Amino acid sequence: MKRFLLAAGAALALVTSAQAQDKPVELKFSYWIPPAHPLVPATQAWADDIAKASNGTIKITIFPSQQLGQAFDHYDMARDGIADFTYVNPGYQPGRFPIIGAGELPFLIKEANGGTRALDEWYRKYAAREMKDVKVCHAYVHDPGALHLVSKKVVVPEDLKGLKIRPAHATIAAFVTSLGGTNVQASAPEARDVLARGVADGLTFPWGSIFLFGIENVTKLHMDVPFYVTTFVTAMNPAKYNALSANQKKVIDDHCTTDWAEKVNAPWTKFESDGRTKMKALPDHQVYELTPAQIDQWKKAAEPLRAKWADNVKKAGLDPNAVMGELQAELKKYNAAY
Repeated sequence: MKRFLLAAGAALALVTSAQAQDKPVELKFSYWIPPAHPLVPATQAWADDIAKASNGTIKITIFPSQQLGQAFDHYDMARDGIADFTYVNPGYQPGRFPIIGAGELPFLIKEANGGTRALDEWYRKYAAREMKDVKVCHAYVHDPGALHLVSKKVVVPEDLKGLKIRPAHATIAAFVTSLGGTNVQASAPEARDVLARGVADGLTFPWGSIFLFGIENVTKLHMDVPFYVTTFVTAMNPAKYNALSANQKKVIDDHCTTDWAEKVNAPWTKFESDGRTKMKALPDHQVYELTPAQIDQWKKAAEPLRAKWADNVKKAGLDPNAVMGELQAELKKYNAAY
């Protein structure tokens, strides 16, 4: 027993010594969301845990509100080393990331905690293939968003005809176009302005973020249905990762897991869900449900989107039925399938 304890102590000493010899590294994490967004403090807690696990040798500083670059550029910013970690919305770049686009299909995911676990586990098989320029740390989704409108109520797909909609991502943009609407491209921080100026008639957005970005001041009608989710990834610059010591790489790997994806995302999930409740309590807003028949009309209208996604995945050299089947199996496992 004494020999075992001595050996264990020696091993611990070696690890501690190796950590002590690791060079301090300062990393930049770029967000295009504001500091008040729930992801920012949750990511700070993640960064603090990394600092603790690395014996203080890895320090991550968060830069919110597009300080280091525009929202649409965050994948390339991680690739090029403008930031060491970035918050990427793959749907901001239509056609570039067809595989993860599966998660954007309407009426697929009903809640974000299980949805995030399912997406993260599923995408790890494909991330290195589709996002080979970066190291994907996490994949996750927000709590299901809805259609929010300024003045015209939308109940069935035909009601979108002639309306100008700011879509959440490329899949919703294609949906709007297929139904006779017009897309107004704007990042989340720009969304309120395009509505206020009359450039757009409505938008797809998660509930809590409506309040975070002040959009409740310009929208009055809200479709109460889990219409869609948006996929996101935390991307890391591969050169910066490769320059870390073996111990530091392990710390990063231990924090780039499905468990951490859900843990970081959980406060945001609650925030968005609470926003729906908050909206329902406002007297000057109408939150309306759809009938089962109306929902069936929306699902039928969305079928061409899945066919288009399948074609894009075929072009990427994969079997879309197998890819979608794997995702649906993960969603079912975590009770997150719509």
